[in-house]
Amino acid sequence: MDKFTTLTGIAAPMPLVNIDTDMIIPKQFLKTIKRSGLGVNLFDEMRYTPDGKEIPDFVLNQPAWRESQIIVAGDNFGCGSSREHAPWALLDFGIRCVISTSFADIFFNNCFKNGILPVVLPQEAVDHLMDDAKKGANARITVDLENQTVSASDGTSFAFEVDAFKKHCLLNGLDDIGLTMEKSAAIDAFERANAMARPWA
Repeated sequence: MDKFTTLTGIAAPMPLVNIDTDMIIPKQFLKTIKRSGLGVNLFDEMRYTPDGKEIPDFVLNQPAWRESQIIVAGDNFGCGSSREHAPWALLDFGIRCVISTSFADIFFNNCFKNGILPVVLPQEAVDHLMDDAKKGANARITVDLENQTVSASDGTSFAFEVDAFKKHCLLNGLDDIGLTMEKSAAIDAFERANAMARPWA
């Protein structure tokens, strides 16, 4: 998993509330167990017509936001079913941070396990960042995980809270497997000792 330290990038404004996981990645794309290749279908039903043509009005189809790495969203982002494909699709598209006033719990935790930082901020802060994001490529938002701040292009900074353990994992690029591998020396020592004590096992 890639480390998340500081990110400065274009933010896509998505003021809709209750953006659920089926909107993020519709159910017909859940057959794969690969984490790659889902970005093209991110927000599929909002991005494309039934015959596969881009919908020009959708934010990620507009030139100013095609390279977005951040989403500034309405309340309750990631609600609905608990599909892990939702953060996979966001990450594969290039999204590393989502900012909202609230997230669904399972989606929130899945983001951290997949290298995405979900940032919870008060409504007035989200409103400020939403207005900034609407400027497109002319405005870039900076997310500093170490110092736990989000800064708008005008320099206005907002502090956010994050669980210390989740912060450690993101800063060091540690998913569940990575956390286990941090203990590899202790695991190897245990296996050697266990093989000697219980050679029949």
